[in-house]
Amino acid sequence: MVDTVYSDALAQIQALDKETPADTLAIIRISEPIGTSDGTATSERSPSKRTSDVSTDAYDNPTPATLEADLTHYKELFSKLRFSYLEQVTKEKFLRAIVGDPPLVVAHSDNVELEAELAQIKEELQRRKEEVRISVEEMEKMSRDLAKRYENVQLQTTQLSELPASIANLEETISRLRDAQSAQLQERSSLSPSQNLPLEATLRLLADKDAELTSLKRTLASSETALVRKTGEAEALERELAVLEKKRNEVIAQAKEAQRRKLQGESDGLEEMGRWYAGAEQILKSLV
Repeated sequence: MVDTVYSDALAQIQALDKETPADTLAIIRISEPIGTSDGTATSERSPSKRTSDVSTDAYDNPTPATLEADLTHYKELFSKLRFSYLEQVTKEKFLRAIVGDPPLVVAHSDNVELEAELAQIKEELQRRKEEVRISVEEMEKMSRDLAKRYENVQLQTTQLSELPASIANLEETISRLRDAQSAQLQERSSLSPSQNLPLEATLRLLADKDAELTSLKRTLASSETALVRKTGEAEALERELAVLEKKRNEVIAQAKEAQRRKLQGESDGLEEMGRWYAGAEQILKSLV
Protein backbone atom coordinates (compact mmCIF):
# COMPACT_ATOMS: atom_id res chain seq x y z
CA MET A 1 0.00 0.00 0.00
CA VAL A 2 2.77 2.42 0.95
CA ASP A 3 4.79 1.51 -2.15
CA THR A 4 1.75 2.23 -4.30
CA VAL A 5 1.35 5.68 -2.76
CA TYR A 6 5.02 6.47 -3.33
CA SER A 7 4.82 5.25 -6.92
CA ASP A 8 1.74 7.39 -7.61
CA ALA A 9 3.42 10.46 -6.11
CA LEU A 10 6.56 9.90 -8.18
CA ALA A 11 4.47 9.44 -11.33
CA GLN A 12 2.64 12.71 -10.66
CA ILE A 13 5.91 14.57 -10.15
CA GLN A 14 7.33 13.19 -13.39
CA ALA A 15 4.13 14.12 -15.24
CA LEU A 16 4.38 17.69 -13.92
CA ASP A 17 8.01 17.87 -15.04
CA LYS A 18 7.04 16.74 -18.54
CA GLU A 19 4.12 19.18 -18.76
CA THR A 20 6.21 22.14 -17.58
CA PRO A 21 8.28 23.63 -20.42
CA ALA A 22 11.96 24.11 -19.78
CA ASP A 23 11.77 27.84 -20.54
CA THR A 24 8.59 28.64 -18.62
CA LEU A 25 10.30 31.45 -16.77
CA ALA A 26 13.31 33.09 -18.38
CA ILE A 27 14.97 36.46 -18.59
CA ILE A 28 13.18 38.54 -21.25
CA ARG A 29 15.49 39.68 -24.00
CA ILE A 30 14.37 43.27 -24.34
CA SER A 31 16.70 43.84 -27.29
CA GLU A 32 15.11 41.08 -29.38
CA PRO A 33 12.17 43.13 -30.76
CA ILE A 34 14.56 45.94 -31.66
CA GLY A 35 17.40 43.89 -33.04
CA THR A 36 15.12 41.64 -35.15
CA SER A 37 13.15 44.35 -36.92
CA ASP A 38 14.27 42.90 -40.25
CA GLY A 39 12.40 39.67 -39.51
CA THR A 40 15.44 37.48 -38.87
CA ALA A 41 15.35 34.95 -36.03
CA THR A 42 17.19 35.66 -32.82
CA SER A 43 19.31 32.53 -33.12
CA GLU A 44 20.47 33.61 -36.61
CA ARG A 45 21.43 37.08 -35.45
CA SER A 46 25.18 37.67 -35.51
CA PRO A 47 27.06 40.00 -33.16
CA SER A 48 28.05 42.19 -36.11
CA LYS A 49 24.39 43.16 -36.63
CA ARG A 50 23.99 44.44 -33.09
CA THR A 51 22.94 48.09 -32.94
CA SER A 52 24.27 48.58 -29.42
CA ASP A 53 27.52 47.96 -27.60
CA VAL A 54 26.10 45.41 -25.13
CA SER A 55 28.23 42.25 -25.06
CA THR A 56 27.24 39.27 -27.19
CA ASP A 57 27.55 36.86 -24.27
CA ALA A 58 25.14 38.95 -22.20
CA TYR A 59 22.67 38.80 -25.09
CA ASP A 60 22.97 35.06 -25.65
CA ASN A 61 22.97 34.18 -21.93
CA PRO A 62 20.89 36.86 -20.20
CA THR A 63 20.93 37.27 -16.43
CA PRO A 64 19.24 39.79 -14.11
CA ALA A 65 22.45 41.85 -14.06
CA THR A 66 22.74 41.92 -17.87
CA LEU A 67 19.04 42.71 -18.13
CA GLU A 68 19.53 45.70 -15.85
CA ALA A 69 22.50 46.81 -17.96
CA ASP A 70 20.42 46.49 -21.15
CA LEU A 71 17.63 48.56 -19.61
CA THR A 72 20.05 51.31 -18.63
CA HIS A 73 21.69 51.21 -22.05
CA TYR A 74 18.43 51.49 -23.96
CA LYS A 75 17.11 54.22 -21.70
CA GLU A 76 20.14 56.33 -22.52
CA LEU A 77 19.86 55.44 -26.20
CA PHE A 78 16.17 56.33 -26.42
CA SER A 79 16.80 59.56 -24.53
CA LYS A 80 19.36 60.57 -27.17
CA LEU A 81 17.04 59.50 -29.98
CA ARG A 82 14.17 61.48 -28.45
CA PHE A 83 16.30 64.60 -28.26
CA SER A 84 17.41 64.16 -31.88
CA TYR A 85 13.83 63.54 -32.99
CA LEU A 86 12.49 66.64 -31.23
CA GLU A 87 15.31 68.72 -32.67
CA GLN A 88 14.63 67.45 -36.19
CA VAL A 89 10.86 67.95 -35.91
CA THR A 90 11.31 71.47 -34.55
CA LYS A 91 13.62 72.39 -37.41
CA GLU A 92 11.19 70.93 -39.93
CA LYS A 93 8.23 72.85 -38.51
CA PHE A 94 10.23 76.07 -38.40
CA LEU A 95 11.34 75.72 -42.01
CA ARG A 96 7.79 74.90 -43.19
CA ALA A 97 6.47 77.93 -41.35
CA ILE A 98 9.02 80.15 -43.08
CA VAL A 99 8.78 78.80 -46.63
CA GLY A 100 5.03 78.19 -46.52
CA ASP A 101 2.62 80.10 -48.73
CA PRO A 102 1.36 82.10 -47.01
CA PRO A 103 4.01 82.06 -44.25
CA LEU A 104 2.80 81.15 -40.76
CA VAL A 105 2.83 84.16 -38.46
CA VAL A 106 2.54 83.46 -34.72
CA ALA A 107 1.48 86.22 -32.35
CA HIS A 108 2.44 86.59 -28.71
CA SER A 109 -1.07 85.66 -27.59
CA ASP A 110 -0.78 82.40 -29.51
CA ASN A 111 2.44 81.61 -27.67
CA VAL A 112 0.78 82.37 -24.32
CA GLU A 113 -2.16 80.08 -25.11
CA LEU A 114 0.21 77.39 -26.35
CA GLU A 115 2.34 77.65 -23.21
CA ALA A 116 -0.76 77.36 -21.00
CA GLU A 117 -1.94 74.31 -22.95
CA LEU A 118 1.58 72.88 -22.83
CA ALA A 119 1.70 73.33 -19.04
CA GLN A 120 -1.53 71.35 -18.68
CA ILE A 121 -0.21 68.65 -20.97
CA LYS A 122 3.05 68.48 -19.01
CA GLU A 123 1.15 68.22 -15.74
CA GLU A 124 -0.95 65.39 -17.14
CA LEU A 125 2.19 63.75 -18.49
CA GLN A 126 3.91 63.95 -15.10
CA ARG A 127 0.88 62.43 -13.43
CA ARG A 128 0.81 59.56 -15.89
CA LYS A 129 4.56 59.08 -15.55
CA GLU A 130 4.11 58.77 -11.80
CA GLU A 131 1.35 56.22 -12.31
CA VAL A 132 3.56 54.29 -14.71
CA ARG A 133 6.46 54.44 -12.25
CA ILE A 134 4.29 53.06 -9.45
CA SER A 135 2.96 50.35 -11.75
CA VAL A 136 6.49 49.42 -12.83
CA GLU A 137 7.65 49.20 -9.21
CA GLU A 138 4.71 46.97 -8.36
CA MET A 139 5.41 44.79 -11.38
CA GLU A 140 9.10 44.53 -10.46
CA LYS A 141 8.21 43.58 -6.90
CA MET A 142 5.68 41.03 -8.13
CA SER A 143 8.13 39.60 -10.67
CA ARG A 144 10.89 39.22 -8.06
CA ASP A 145 8.47 37.54 -5.69
CA LEU A 146 7.29 35.27 -8.49
CA ALA A 147 10.89 34.38 -9.38
CA LYS A 148 11.64 33.46 -5.76
CA ARG A 149 8.49 31.37 -5.55
CA TYR A 150 9.38 29.66 -8.82
CA GLU A 151 12.86 28.83 -7.53
CA ASN A 152 11.33 27.43 -4.34
CA VAL A 153 8.93 25.33 -6.39
CA GLN A 154 11.80 24.00 -8.51
CA LEU A 155 13.81 23.17 -5.39
CA GLN A 156 10.85 21.46 -3.75
CA THR A 157 10.15 19.54 -6.95
CA THR A 158 13.74 18.30 -7.02
CA GLN A 159 13.51 17.30 -3.38
CA LEU A 160 10.21 15.52 -3.98
CA SER A 161 11.68 13.64 -6.94
CA GLU A 162 14.52 12.45 -4.70
CA LEU A 163 12.21 11.64 -1.80
CA PRO A 164 10.99 8.18 -2.99
CA ALA A 165 14.57 6.91 -3.30
CA SER A 166 15.39 8.24 0.17
CA ILE A 167 12.25 6.63 1.58
CA ALA A 168 13.18 3.32 -0.05
CA ASN A 169 16.67 3.52 1.47
CA LEU A 170 15.20 4.31 4.88
CA GLU A 171 12.76 1.41 4.64
CA GLU A 172 15.61 -0.91 3.70
CA THR A 173 17.65 0.35 6.65
CA ILE A 174 14.69 -0.11 9.01
CA SER A 175 14.12 -3.65 7.74
CA ARG A 176 17.80 -4.47 8.20
CA LEU A 177 17.79 -3.07 11.73
CA ARG A 178 14.66 -5.03 12.60
CA ASP A 179 16.25 -8.24 11.34
CA ALA A 180 19.38 -7.52 13.37
CA GLN A 181 17.26 -6.80 16.45
CA SER A 182 15.31 -10.05 16.01
CA ALA A 183 18.54 -12.02 15.65
CA GLN A 184 19.95 -10.35 18.75
CA LEU A 185 16.80 -11.13 20.75
CA GLN A 186 16.92 -14.75 19.64
CA GLU A 187 20.57 -14.99 20.64
CA ARG A 188 19.81 -13.53 24.06
CA SER A 189 16.90 -15.92 24.48
CA SER A 190 19.13 -18.89 23.71
CA LEU A 191 21.74 -17.70 26.21
CA SER A 192 19.21 -16.91 28.96
CA PRO A 193 16.30 -19.40 29.15
CA SER A 194 14.60 -17.28 31.81
CA GLN A 195 13.67 -14.78 29.11
CA ASN A 196 11.47 -17.37 27.39
CA LEU A 197 9.37 -18.26 30.46
CA PRO A 198 5.57 -18.00 30.33
CA LEU A 199 3.75 -15.24 32.17
CA GLU A 200 3.03 -17.15 35.41
CA ALA A 201 6.59 -18.44 35.72
CA THR A 202 7.90 -14.97 34.97
CA LEU A 203 5.72 -13.48 37.71
CA ARG A 204 6.91 -16.10 40.21
CA LEU A 205 10.52 -15.43 39.25
CA LEU A 206 9.91 -11.72 39.62
CA ALA A 207 8.38 -12.24 43.09
CA ASP A 208 11.38 -14.34 44.15
CA LYS A 209 13.76 -11.69 42.90
CA ASP A 210 11.79 -9.01 44.76
CA ALA A 211 11.93 -11.04 47.99
CA GLU A 212 15.66 -11.58 47.52
CA LEU A 213 16.12 -7.88 46.90
CA THR A 214 14.16 -7.05 50.07
CA SER A 215 16.32 -9.45 52.09
CA LEU A 216 19.45 -7.91 50.66
CA LYS A 217 18.17 -4.46 51.57
CA ARG A 218 17.55 -5.55 55.19
CA THR A 219 20.99 -7.14 55.38
CA LEU A 220 22.51 -3.99 53.96
CA ALA A 221 20.66 -1.83 56.53
CA SER A 222 21.85 -4.02 59.45
CA SER A 223 25.36 -4.00 58.04
CA GLU A 224 25.29 -0.22 57.88
CA THR A 225 24.18 -0.08 61.55
CA ALA A 226 26.93 -2.51 62.58
CA LEU A 227 29.40 -0.51 60.54
CA VAL A 228 28.52 2.65 62.44
CA ARG A 229 28.95 0.83 65.79
CA LYS A 230 32.21 -0.79 64.76
CA THR A 231 33.45 2.55 63.48
CA GLY A 232 32.85 4.09 66.94
CA GLU A 233 34.63 1.20 68.66
CA ALA A 234 37.54 1.48 66.25
CA GLU A 235 37.84 5.19 66.97
CA ALA A 236 37.89 4.51 70.75
CA LEU A 237 40.55 1.82 70.29
CA GLU A 238 42.57 4.19 68.15
CA ARG A 239 42.47 6.80 70.94
CA GLU A 240 43.57 4.21 73.55
CA LEU A 241 46.26 2.98 71.21
CA ALA A 242 47.51 6.54 70.79
CA VAL A 243 47.79 6.93 74.59
CA LEU A 244 49.63 3.60 74.94
CA GLU A 245 51.88 4.51 72.04
CA LYS A 246 52.74 7.75 73.76
CA LYS A 247 53.56 5.95 77.02
CA ARG A 248 55.65 3.37 75.17
CA ASN A 249 57.64 6.11 73.50
CA GLU A 250 58.23 7.78 76.88
CA VAL A 251 59.39 4.50 78.48
CA ILE A 252 61.70 3.78 75.55
CA ALA A 253 63.15 7.27 75.84
CA GLN A 254 63.73 6.82 79.58
CA ALA A 255 65.35 3.42 79.06
CA LYS A 256 67.65 4.81 76.40
CA GLU A 257 68.58 7.70 78.66
CA ALA A 258 69.31 5.33 81.59
CA GLN A 259 71.41 3.09 79.36
CA ARG A 260 73.37 6.08 78.11
CA ARG A 261 74.08 7.26 81.66
CA LYS A 262 75.12 3.79 82.72
CA LEU A 263 77.54 3.52 79.84
CA GLN A 264 78.99 6.90 80.70
CA GLY A 265 79.37 5.95 84.40
CA GLU A 266 76.79 8.38 85.62
CA SER A 267 74.50 7.40 88.47
CA ASP A 268 70.89 8.24 88.25
CA GLY A 269 70.10 7.08 91.85
CA LEU A 270 68.11 4.11 90.75
CA GLU A 271 70.83 1.59 91.61
CA GLU A 272 71.33 3.05 95.12
CA MET A 273 67.61 3.10 95.61
CA GLY A 274 67.46 -0.54 94.55
CA ARG A 275 70.17 -1.49 97.01
CA TRP A 276 68.42 0.38 99.78
CA TYR A 277 65.15 -1.41 98.97
CA ALA A 278 66.99 -4.75 98.96
CA GLY A 279 68.62 -4.04 102.38
CA ALA A 280 65.31 -2.90 103.81
CA GLU A 281 63.74 -6.09 102.53
CA GLN A 282 66.42 -8.22 104.26
CA ILE A 283 65.95 -6.35 107.54
CA LEU A 284 62.20 -6.78 107.41
CA LYS A 285 62.56 -10.47 106.66
CA SER A 286 64.96 -10.92 109.63
CA LEU A 287 62.55 -9.14 111.92
CA VAL A 288 59.72 -11.34 110.85
